[in-house]
Amino acid sequence: MKKKVNPLIIILSVLIIKALISFLVPAMMDNNSNASISISSKKKEVFLRKSSFRPTDSLVLEKNRIETTRLRVKKVYDSQLGVREATGRNDGPQVEAYLAYTGLGKGYAWCAAFVCWVLGQAEVENPKTAWAASLFPHDKLVWPRGRVPTTGSRTTNNGQPITKTACVFGLYFPSLKRIAHCGFIDEWGEKEVITVEGNTNDTDSREGDGVYRKRRPIKSLYAVADWIGKEAK
Repeated sequence: MKKKVNPLIIILSVLIIKALISFLVPAMMDNNSNASISISSKKKEVFLRKSSFRPTDSLVLEKNRIETTRLRVKKVYDSQLGVREATGRNDGPQVEAYLAYTGLGKGYAWCAAFVCWVLGQAEVENPKTAWAASLFPHDKLVWPRGRVPTTGSRTTNNGQPITKTACVFGLYFPSLKRIAHCGFIDEWGEKEVITVEGNTNDTDSREGDGVYRKRRPIKSLYAVADWIGKEAK
């Protein structure tokens, strides 16, 4: 004859098993969760250690982008050295191409049109103008208007050097009461700049006959603008 199991014992056994399950399962889950977090943290640490990207890399990339653009602009304006007018009247195939970029036909002064055309070929935003003074808006100036720096102190408004290739210089003509000639700064020296500019000649005229590489005194510059960008420091 089988022995009857006391129902009370069964109930107590079930309660004990439930209590054990409720205690052990959360503890196991916590351990698994901690392990996952630990593994995830280790993976992240390994990724960051192996990855070449750092927070400062975005600044480096921006600086490299700007320097690459400067070289691209330089390559374009260097390629135009030797361009000459056809008859000395602001004409000729390439001169007319510069003017057409700004919406004008032959016969107009074209130093600013040359600057804008070069920037456009290098995919740099510009005002597409043949009016030299329009290339020096306040937000593009990197040299205080009308102020001539002394040797060793060429600075922008915020104290940073402006010895950058492919900045745009402007010359002021008192008789016209405005900036009336412009071109690119190719190199900065202690007292002079090397430029590449259009609508000039060997005698530095603002109504010349072609694209020339020139040497001008720094003190002759009235304003300098940067249409490319400011390097991240």
